[in-house]
Amino acid sequence: MKCLVALSLGFMALAAASQSPLQRRVVKEVLDYFHSRSNVHFLFKEQSVEGAVEREDPSGTFVQLRVNLVQTACGKRAVRKQNCKTVENKRKPACVACFKFDTGDVPKVLDKYYNCGPSHHLAVKEIKHRDEAECREVEETGKSTDSLYLPGMFAFSKGLPA
Repeated sequence: MKCLVALSLGFMALAAASQSPLQRRVVKEVLDYFHSRSNVHFLFKEQSVEGAVEREDPSGTFVQLRVNLVQTACGKRAVRKQNCKTVENKRKPACVACFKFDTGDVPKVLDKYYNCGPSHHLAVKEIKHRDEAECREVEETGKSTDSLYLPGMFAFSKGLPA
């Protein structure tokens, strides 16, 4: 049993090491958001990250991922959070997260979207479509709108003399 625990911890460390700094930042922000919810009473840890996407364009960097969480035996207000053991057969929610960062040396969040719930809940077709639409909007944040300009578009922004 100890061997399995050590092996799973090794895989988690390897997964965290392969994440980019922005992906790690998104995971941290998702965990902070999840723990801020009033209905969450226990501390949750990242179990895995799936489907990580990171795309750059002139307006910034878009990061999308799914974070699978696992409940621990510690309350969310625990003083020593690093020693919390996971609890098997308890809640294992998942969070879909989409963030758009600017191109600065210390990237600022331009827009974000996340949705956390039971894993089976996020698989429902309507929720999945909404998540995809919200993530597309986040990715488009900051992109040029020159292609959307139509001649005369602002013709009525000022009143005409009477």
